[in-house]
Amino acid sequence: MTIEDVQGWADEVARLMASRFGGARRGASPALATMMKRRGRALPRRHRRAAALLASHAGLAANPRTARQVDTAPLREAHRQLVEYLRPLGSRRRFTDGLLHVGAAVALGLLVVGALAVWLMVRRGAL
Repeated sequence: MTIEDVQGWADEVARLMASRFGGARRGASPALATMMKRRGRALPRRHRRAAALLASHAGLAANPRTARQVDTAPLREAHRQLVEYLRPLGSRRRFTDGLLHVGAAVALGLLVVGALAVWLMVRRGAL
């Protein structure tokens, strides 16, 4: 891996952030530094640090003199972590997870209402 790959890694992470968290207009592909300003807080702290490292070194990679001084091993690891985290789940998986969350919320609501009904019936002497 060479320093020329760093800009490609940063663009890929920015595109994944835009698709997962939003923050980009249709057809636009903002830089990773811009996406970090817009939606950086949506990332967990560990991944936010990796994205900040990748964004700062993407700017250094544009200059040939500073590009030779950059170690790509931590950048490669940061890219791997971010892509692994940001890679979207399948749409079927998101749909089933959403249904599961809605079902769990409904079940909890029914459990609370049932417990309240039993408590009221015991309090009034019906049970």
